Amino acid sequence: MALAPRQLVVLGDSGVHGWGDREGGGWCQRLRLQWMALPKTPVVYGLGVRGDGLERVAARWRSEWSCRGELRRHVPDGVLLSVGLNDTARVGRVDGRPQLSLEGFGFGMARLLKEMRQNCSVLVLGLTPVDEHVMPFADCLWYSNRDIERYEAALGEVCHDADVPFLPLHQSMRSDPSWLRWIEPDGIHLNADGHAWIHDQVQGWRALLAWAQLETVSNVSVR
Repeated sequence: MALAPRQLVVLGDSGVHGWGDREGGGWCQRLRLQWMALPKTPVVYGLGVRGDGLERVAARWRSEWSCRGELRRHVPDGVLLSVGLNDTARVGRVDGRPQLSLEGFGFGMARLLKEMRQNCSVLVLGLTPVDEHVMPFADCLWYSNRDIERYEAALGEVCHDADVPFLPLHQSMRSDPSWLRWIEPDGIHLNADGHAWIHDQVQGWRALLAWAQLETVSNVSVR
């Protein structure tokens, strides 16, 4: 019997879904298409749901997981987790309560990583910045880069403690002079250029390439 291909399940929110990228379908879709052109690469399942935060991803990951095995009793080999931006949003006003407190986010992420690692390899992406000048989003949610920075720092600490590879995004994206032009008019979703930037970071991430056994493939860039 032929072995099933390795599988990478990408879990998260609208960023994983690819919302805003009308050219390439999002950074996850760009990665899927790139790997499809290479021999013996993992199958990428992009499972992003708009509006999801940590609690919703934690509630659905097992059911998503159970139906992605291509052989009986086979579970996917790895998960790439990209979630947290929606948790930072403050409800109702600029100084309102966040959708999930910083402490709750750190605790919930630590528990989720522990559960996932009992089944597979796990990698985690950081959070992208927002255009604060057009807040609130949907007339009720206030996102701020200060809060996003704090949540990403907590995410990095949890990953460090759990020995999970982590790729921070927030500061490196904001360090590019063009970053505001990579965001949709709504202030939070990335456009095609923003997704292309994320894809560039992900497709050259050493930890991901090592997991995918692509470190020696010549046409995959490595950083």
